[in-house]
Formats: sequence, structure tokens, C-alpha cells
Amino acid sequence: MIHTIPSHARHHSDFGWLSTRWHFSFDSYYDPNNVRWGALRVFNDDVVQPGQGFPTHGHRDMEIISYVLEGALEHKDSMGTRHVLRKGELQVMSAGSGITHSEYNASAAEPVHFLQLWILPRTKGAAPKWEQRAFEPRPDALTPVVSSGALPNTLTIDQDAAIYLGTVSSGAEVTHTTSASKSYVFVISGTMELNGQKLNTGDQARIEGESQLRICGLEPSRWMLLDLPD
Repeated sequence: MIHTIPSHARHHSDFGWLSTRWHFSFDSYYDPNNVRWGALRVFNDDVVQPGQGFPTHGHRDMEIISYVLEGALEHKDSMGTRHVLRKGELQVMSAGSGITHSEYNASAAEPVHFLQLWILPRTKGAAPKWEQRAFEPRPDALTPVVSSGALPNTLTIDQDAAIYLGTVSSGAEVTHTTSASKSYVFVISGTMELNGQKLNTGDQARIEGESQLRICGLEPSRWMLLDLPD
């Protein structure tokens, strides 16, 4: 089963300093039929204006992944971490027993566009941790970037989930075999087919019971793929 959701169907909020599209119930938006997909609880597509951001706030018992598409995002947290996340970099913050942090656009001139995902952890009350790394997605392939540690050279989270960055050129094909209960695809840019279903920029696909995924490029495309437990 593949359920596709077009970009325009995502919940959109515009606060002036922040334009955001929420894939699942979040903050003031609540839909009891759209709370999560397996262990994926939050998938937000955020554009923050220059010099603006999220002031210090707390999290606990959540694996939080941020991926910058354009611009730069400054992160500060209660562990003493201070770092700027730039285009192409991913950050994992395991909130565990509790952490506070802030996120601000590091530029006074350009907006920052980033994706933020929250994944439910296997265990509660673990020690908080933070990791960050730049990844260069391989052409016409899936590049693993986050996992439980089962996939080499990935950032690690406390969950049996995996996150990949994918690219495909026009007319090319990428295949993925999975044993996960659920998978999730988000098109960052371009137009492609997923098992014969057309997806455009901003579209998402919620996948269940499909062990083989076949991605065909109708034009050069980038996407994110998640394999998830229930």
C-alpha cells in the first residue's frame, strides 16, 4: 500500500518570521487521524527568516533530526553545544532524559530552509547526546545518513529506523529493498515515480507492506526515505 499526499495538502502556517508545513499533528494543528506514521512523530518543513528563530525550549524522550536544505541554522543547547548547521548537513539530537536548546537562522540576510523530524525512541530517560555531519548524496543512489548504528557511517538514534537521502537523474532508476513495517518518502525537489505513482516536489508517500521500492526519475530529483518500525 502506498498512500500519496500532495504538497498542497500539508498543513501550512505562516507566522511572518516562520513559514512551516507540518506533515503530522503539531502545536496548534491536531488531527486524530494524522498523529504519526509508525515511529515517525513529526516531519516539519520550515523556512525561517533572517535573524529569527526558536528561543530556548525543552525536549525529552525524542530523537530529533534536522537537515538544512538552504542557508544556515545555529544550534545551542544545555550540554554546551553551539554549532552552525549548513546546507547539506544533518544533526541528530537525542533528547533523552531532558535537554533545552534554541535554533536560529545564522544569517542576517538570507532565509534558512530545513527539515526537522522527530522519531520516537526505543527507551526513555537515556542520556542526551548530539551529533552533526555533512553528507554528499551519491548520484542515482540512496545514501544512508541515520540509523540505529546498524548501517555504517551514519548518525545514530535510539530506534530501529533508518533515514536515506536519495538522488535520481532523468530516466534513471533507483531500487530499495526493505523489511521495515513502514516506509516514508518525501520529495525534496523534482518529479519522480514511486512504484508507478507520480510524486512532485513537496509530495509525501506513506508506505506499508511494500518490500520493493522502485524510484524512476522523470526529471532530476532529490528525496528523503525513511524505514520505520510500528
